[in-house]
Amino acid sequence: MDVVTIGETMTLFTPNEGGPLRHASSFSMKFGGAESNVAIGLSRLGHSSRWISRLGEDEFGHAMQAFIRGEGVDVSYVTRDPDAPTGVFFKEFRRLNDTRVYYYRKDSAASKMTAELLSEHSIQDASYLHITGITPALGKSCQLLLDKAIHIAKKNGTKVVFDPNIRLKIWADENEARHFITKYASESDIVMPGVTEAEFLFGSHTREVLVDRFHELGVETVLLKLGKEGSYISSPPITKTFVPGFFVERVVDPIGAGDAFASGVLSGLLDGLSLQEAARRGNAMGAMATMANGDVEGLPVRADLALFMSGGADDVTR
Repeated sequence: MDVVTIGETMTLFTPNEGGPLRHASSFSMKFGGAESNVAIGLSRLGHSSRWISRLGEDEFGHAMQAFIRGEGVDVSYVTRDPDAPTGVFFKEFRRLNDTRVYYYRKDSAASKMTAELLSEHSIQDASYLHITGITPALGKSCQLLLDKAIHIAKKNGTKVVFDPNIRLKIWADENEARHFITKYASESDIVMPGVTEAEFLFGSHTREVLVDRFHELGVETVLLKLGKEGSYISSPPITKTFVPGFFVERVVDPIGAGDAFASGVLSGLLDGLSLQEAARRGNAMGAMATMANGDVEGLPVRADLALFMSGGADDVTR
């Protein structure tokens, strides 16, 4: 198994028209979650991926598991909760460059995940374990689940990849968020923070200082996401390097771009690319993800990714 991911995915309702959500009269049903987005992105590029989570024993849960399985992701370790629902969230495209997200995940099945649900067999054969800062925000039982997952990974030589993915709405307060995000970063081999997330953790500094702060926590490799600019990477003794992004004529939906970046980077590393080339692939994946409505709808297959990265992107951007 190339990559194992653990975390909550929810049913996503997207309005079929723009403007404030109060005026929406019809919606399209999709699915979205940081960890499953990464697993799907990797699967579309030909890698093996496994997603571990807990769903409600409801129609949303049935539909979601079938969809993710249909994308080629291993869902054999997904469990069901007969007493808790599958989480739901809504997107709102208020106006150009103003996309908002509303979560309805309190007491969801995934928020009740426990360490007992996780077996060593589910992770021990993986090259990478991918986790995000969303899961520990869901509560103590989910924190213990991640602690066990990291223990299994380290015991078996699986590298831990952490995306802070800070969502202050679901943390009790900012201090709690900083505490746990830095904790999980310090236990990871690779960290992929957004630049605003790094500034939230360490204050306003230059890119060089921000990545150094993560290295001081013990992180081996840092890929600092800079949005449309690209990324800034550091993995001593390699010199810190800026990797430029790819031009996107029109951003349709920015949600999920960071997950696409992660799947591109991991794909590159699995293919034996240098960190710089892996980051370039991640930048391309992130750019392509913004061109379609939905968390995973813009994730490309390998042939489309190669076309976009080579500059033959006219047919992709239209």
